[in-house]
Amino acid sequence: MAKFTSKDVARLAGVSQSTVSYVMNGNRPISEATRTRVLEAIEALTYQPNAGARALASQRTRVIGLMVVPAHGPGLDGVPDAGALPFIETIASSAREHDHDVLLVTADEGSAGLQRLAQRSLCDGLVLMDIEARDERVPVAASLPVPVILIGVPDDPAGLRCVDLDHKLAAKMAVEELVETGHDRLVFIGYPAQLVERDLNYVRRFLDAAVETAGGHGLPYELISPVEPRRDSAQAAVDRALAGRGQDRLGIVVPNSSALPLILNALQVRGVVPGRDVSVVALCPDVVAEQAEPPLTNVSIEPRDVSLRAMETLFWLLEPSSSGAPPAVDLLPPRLTKRESVLPSPTSRRNR
Repeated sequence: MAKFTSKDVARLAGVSQSTVSYVMNGNRPISEATRTRVLEAIEALTYQPNAGARALASQRTRVIGLMVVPAHGPGLDGVPDAGALPFIETIASSAREHDHDVLLVTADEGSAGLQRLAQRSLCDGLVLMDIEARDERVPVAASLPVPVILIGVPDDPAGLRCVDLDHKLAAKMAVEELVETGHDRLVFIGYPAQLVERDLNYVRRFLDAAVETAGGHGLPYELISPVEPRRDSAQAAVDRALAGRGQDRLGIVVPNSSALPLILNALQVRGVVPGRDVSVVALCPDVVAEQAEPPLTNVSIEPRDVSLRAMETLFWLLEPSSSGAPPAVDLLPPRLTKRESVLPSPTSRRNR
């Protein structure tokens, strides 16, 4: 099979070889008519530009480094955690739209992995996930010569831009939904021990805000933590939440999405129906809430939205535009959707 070059593309399109380069790299304005001719020639010849040559010419690798935390267990070491997959998919898709590839690095490498990526000029920018409140990677990332985006908000971002869901607002929305529907007592189903011990930024932000909001309304609450994504742990948490339940209106908030299906199963086994006997508000993606039985009132946690915003911020740093700089800390507002898992308020029942 013939291997075509940019010279062949230029000849077919009737332009100079440098014009082909400008179209491919996007580093000079080209008329739409010329751009269309070049792209049609590229398609006709099935031309694939050499990545190494392009990197040398532009001083850019056209690669984005992504550091994720791997799952651990039999056969899982080095494999990204399943909860990270929507983030990874969106980041990879956004990178491709900007003609970049993604280099995946696991957080097991820590600061050394970041320095390796930057010192070897392996990437144009970095995205760090699973940010801890006091993350040792942050000061190292802040010293690198490439832009770095944090998905999460550490105690000290060291000048790096952060993108995340507004977990404080999410907690407030969940609690106030139960306050407004006349609940007498709340239970918060906490996160797995590993996340609590690592002090992931969003764990503390959500639970602290939930407790503060409940206390501000004078509403009794209990935090059950840690809760592992295992059947026995979920059953123990549900038994503790239901202990002593009489005629009081109990509201359960579940930010622990990994244990959510097990929590719902444990309630079902005990004959307790969300929306009839107790209320459940979950922090989870809308698709999970919609497919539950009964459909759950939820505060949306949409990893794809967060990832897309992070990539928009990163590419703005790589190629600033006149649209204005993104905020230093960009917290996406959550959205609460009412479905069938919350008891109707006593007032609404009396008015029927």
